[in-house]
Amino acid sequence: MAVSGFEGFEKRLELHFFGDDPVIINIDNNMWGLRLLDFDSLEQVLHAVQCTVVSAVGNHFFDAYVLSESSLFVYPTKIIIKTCGTTQLLKSIRPLIHFANKLGLTLCDCRYTRGSFIFPKSQPFPHTNFKEEVIYIEENLPKSLCYRKASVMPSKLPSYSWHVFTASDQTKLPLFSLKSPVVDVTTFTVEVCMTALDRVQARKFFKKAGDCKTGDSAGKEMTEVTGINNINPGAFICDFAFDPCGYSMNGIDGDRYSTIHVTPEDGYSYASFECVGSIYDDENDIVQTLKKAVQVFKPASVSVSTTGHSHEVWTRVAHALEPLGLKCRSCAMDEFPPAGTIVFQTFTAARRK
Repeated sequence: MAVSGFEGFEKRLELHFFGDDPVIINIDNNMWGLRLLDFDSLEQVLHAVQCTVVSAVGNHFFDAYVLSESSLFVYPTKIIIKTCGTTQLLKSIRPLIHFANKLGLTLCDCRYTRGSFIFPKSQPFPHTNFKEEVIYIEENLPKSLCYRKASVMPSKLPSYSWHVFTASDQTKLPLFSLKSPVVDVTTFTVEVCMTALDRVQARKFFKKAGDCKTGDSAGKEMTEVTGINNINPGAFICDFAFDPCGYSMNGIDGDRYSTIHVTPEDGYSYASFECVGSIYDDENDIVQTLKKAVQVFKPASVSVSTTGHSHEVWTRVAHALEPLGLKCRSCAMDEFPPAGTIVFQTFTAARRK
């Protein structure tokens, strides 16, 4: 029987909805939409995925949940759910569409992304392979999302590739809540996957023997000891430490989120960092953010996927990582309307001390 550890690489699903009901979309001058989903409904969705909520926080713009396996973000007309391990993420599609429909919201855009699993043979249906995933997604999406594309973006590193599926109802995209477009061409998403973490850094994500701290208090300590709190000092951090090891955090900064997840076990150590940026930010912001995040873990291998409509953001990634001794080994680019351009880059340590 093959030896298998905990699967750090996450599966990520992003769903966009539209609706014109002012009662659902605008209450007390606030947009609510999907945020009106009660906790019981969210628990039903997560039960299908096979994970639970361990911590939560929200602000004027969205709600963020730390899960037993990664994170969930709920905006008025957008949901992002990211899960690791052997969770069955795609089984959330049908119940999410169902609960959104009950609120008068209709799905108009879907994006699914993931890296290459460390332990692919341990993944349950429908995540046994990318072909099965695509078939399952297509069977559970409404026929109105007829603009579909699936692609595996390669790299020169045999264990690194980026799997992408997108689907949209382009006739409905302009009907996003409050008449603003669902496609925000000013923002971009950066997804970073790191493997072979520095052992000294990875040990900081283990609870000490006999430590009786709660997951919340131990998580707060890890956030401070590792310097994660310095990645974006302006963000409010909701963090959690797992027993005996592992760590997750969600950062909230206005309408933007960031998230980190760590599987520190030697032999299959992994960490991920994801954030949102804007083309109106200082161009050095994303460089400094990525540099700080990667320095926390000092990995031997890194992959970075940038999604957006700007053709400049991805060029800044190398500016962030090369000074850390990471050399770009490959770069792949593809178009996924309406998500925009996805650029997938891989880096490895030029020389590992």
